[in-house]
Amino acid sequence: MIQKNWMVGCFIFLFFMSLYGCATTGDVRILDNEIYRLNSQLSILQKEKDSLKNELANFKTDVQKEIPTLKTDLGTETKKLQADLLLRVEVLQSQIQTLSTEVEEYKEFLKRPSKEIERMREETNPRMRALEERQKTYEEKIKAQDDRTKAQDDRTKVHDDRTKVIETRIKGVEDQLKVFGGKIDQLALKQAELEKMPSREVREVPREVPTDVRGLTTGAGDLYRDAYETFQKGDLEGARRKFEAFLKQYSNTELSDNAQFWIGETYYYKKDFEKAILEYEKAIAKYPEGDKISAALFKQALAFLELGDKSSAKNLLKRVTERYPNSDQADMAKKKLESIK
Repeated sequence: MIQKNWMVGCFIFLFFMSLYGCATTGDVRILDNEIYRLNSQLSILQKEKDSLKNELANFKTDVQKEIPTLKTDLGTETKKLQADLLLRVEVLQSQIQTLSTEVEEYKEFLKRPSKEIERMREETNPRMRALEERQKTYEEKIKAQDDRTKAQDDRTKVHDDRTKVIETRIKGVEDQLKVFGGKIDQLALKQAELEKMPSREVREVPREVPTDVRGLTTGAGDLYRDAYETFQKGDLEGARRKFEAFLKQYSNTELSDNAQFWIGETYYYKKDFEKAILEYEKAIAKYPEGDKISAALFKQALAFLELGDKSSAKNLLKRVTERYPNSDQADMAKKKLESIK
């Protein structure tokens, strides 16, 4: 009987011991899973820490390469971002240290009874939830940082675009200045020509026009003088009519070649270059011994240039320099040839 009771007691003891062993094994498995999860979070946080350090290093490099004109605008923002990142790295390091300590505590608690482990789990769960909330907040801050970085990149792009626009405008202004420079040179040449021609023309019209064998009379001189004064006043159409009227009456006088030349000038200053060329040619063909040949050839060359015919212009300028080297137009023709490319 005693032996039977002892066997029953042993069986009951072994039964409870097996139940106690099963509960302990389940708790250990749960704790192992919890430790694995904590280690995973620790690894993720460590990677985020390394990523933040790389981001901080890259950010410093980008700030150093920023355009000098943005240094003043972005200096304060960059310092704030650096301070914010450094603070977050320090907080993250502290969290990692805390989590590492908690993991070590979990490992120690594995050796303790299940009730104590359960109590520690209850104490740790609020910490884990707080840590998750902090992690969520940190992710939101990272997103905000990304948005600020994107905004900064957009501002840099806008600045680059504005710089390109300004450079394009500067280039356009420089091109316009070159064009204006060429036009100013042409105007200066024309002005010099105009300044010379009237002074010579005044000398060619005598105070008292003598009568000679070719029919030059006082009336012819007055008619020519009136036409030329009309030209000087800027009435090109009126001057042309008066010069043509002069040639109808006095087609073979000392001033006939001059009148024909000034008819060509009225068309030239009206920018009717084709008709001007034809009228200059009449002065050359009808009055080969006249003193307006070199001037007519030179102005023909300028008219061809205005029409874009550089080849004809060069040939005429060379004729002026070769056939009339002592004329005023010869020097101007040389300079013009040098300017034509």
